[in-house]
Amino acid sequence: MNTRHIHPWVFMVLIIPFGVVSGYIGVTLAYQLTRVGVTVGQVAAMVALTVLPNTWKFFWAPVVDLTLNQKKWYVIAGLCSAVGIAAMGFFPATKLGLAALSAVGFVASLATTFLGMAVESLMTYSTPDELKGRAGGWFQAGNLGGYGIGGGLGLFLAERLPAPWMASCVVGGLCLLCGAALFNLPTPVRPPAAPGLLPSISNLFKDLWEVMRQRLGMLALILCFLPVGAGAAPLSAIAGEWRASANTVALVTGVLGGIVSAAGCLVGGWICDRMNRQAAYVWFGVFQAAGAVAMALLPRNEVMYILWASVYAFTSGLTYAAFTAFVLEAIGKGAAATKYNALASLSNMPIYYMTRIDGWAHDRWNSTGMFFTEAALGVVGAVFFITLTKILLRRGGAITETGKSSSPAN
Repeated sequence: MNTRHIHPWVFMVLIIPFGVVSGYIGVTLAYQLTRVGVTVGQVAAMVALTVLPNTWKFFWAPVVDLTLNQKKWYVIAGLCSAVGIAAMGFFPATKLGLAALSAVGFVASLATTFLGMAVESLMTYSTPDELKGRAGGWFQAGNLGGYGIGGGLGLFLAERLPAPWMASCVVGGLCLLCGAALFNLPTPVRPPAAPGLLPSISNLFKDLWEVMRQRLGMLALILCFLPVGAGAAPLSAIAGEWRASANTVALVTGVLGGIVSAAGCLVGGWICDRMNRQAAYVWFGVFQAAGAVAMALLPRNEVMYILWASVYAFTSGLTYAAFTAFVLEAIGKGAAATKYNALASLSNMPIYYMTRIDGWAHDRWNSTGMFFTEAALGVVGAVFFITLTKILLRRGGAITETGKSSSPAN
């Protein structure tokens, strides 16, 4: 298979449902729930619960590497996630309904972990080294663009259609259409597995250990735990403080936000093919922290909400693309789903705890305190990573002028 003929836009289309589930929960449901009296803290707790499967998905990633193939897993997971989205429109915003929404959101999010693993494995096998930055950019453009579709389009439809289930069913149906991008994408030929389940799993973890024991793998692992560029602020839930209307929220966190964040992904991917990828990630996180501080300090009106929410979305795109590019560089091939998700699942830890911290900080202080808290933790994490990187690289050997390891990552 000549992998150079596969344009990375394919991975953008395939990963869209992953973002749609998060967007529908984090924007559409969050906005609707806060309007009927659910607190920001309760909404943040629900959103954090749906992030939880992405934090632990490493444990079931070997299933994708060892069974069926990437395309079959995509079809199964895509169907489950679409049904999950559709089901979210059938529960009222009551205490019992909130519990049901949390449960359905958790299951839908769990399904998207398998969908993401399938796409990540296809991308790992189909992308040459010199295009990993751009592949990461297109991939995350689909992820964050999907978030905009799930949030913006979902909220737009929910505000206008006579029944909530209509909006969720339309959004779920659109997710099914993304599977059409599989048709012209060859199924990669994976290395032969060891005979027997236990030897196969053992080989997967040996492959993973080989990544972690190298400099790039160790740095990627450390980066996963740091609150740099998490982009966890509940912008739709606090929109009322900027007197933003439902249409504005739908636009900024939806269509416009999706376009802006996708642009950030593409720009970030392009930059990451031209400089040290972990350094790019840290700088992008610092830019996001600066934008959060600016949003906290500047006047609060609808125009400022549009401006700074867009800046926040753009910097989120930068950081997501940089992380994906860095991980693709570090993991090589082999057990792609397992290795990618060992890092990707851990990378959701700061998203999870920052979502909870943001909700707690808002309820304890206000949105200003929330943004200051997020920015401070992000800067501390960036300084820590830069310091640790210098120590590891000083002990570990030379780096080429492009910022890539002088030896293969795998």
